[in-house]
Amino acid sequence: MTTGPTLDSGSASAPNPPTTSAPAQARKTQRRPTRTGNIHAGLIIAAVLLVLLVVFLAQNAHTITINFLGADLHVSLAVALLAAGLVGALIVGAAGTARITQLRLHTRRAARRHGQ
Repeated sequence: MTTGPTLDSGSASAPNPPTTSAPAQARKTQRRPTRTGNIHAGLIIAAVLLVLLVVFLAQNAHTITINFLGADLHVSLAVALLAAGLVGALIVGAAGTARITQLRLHTRRAARRHGQ
């Protein structure tokens, strides 16, 4: 007595299972990232960066004197470095925004020329 189907190698009636390559099967089972998953990953990265920022602030809390254009400022080193980084990020952001605006304007003008 047999409890399941048997495959006879010489039998012409035995069904052949479909053959699929390993990369094709991996593509079928691979999940696409979702917005919620991306937000979750972003929040984890932000939390790690926040911990690093707090450690940075704690280690650089001593006061320094900054002389700029005749003004003497007494601030903590961490605040001075963060302010410098923030100003640099704003400058880079402004330059990037200007470039994106320039490219959009160029694309719009090119589309008008080719559309007429």
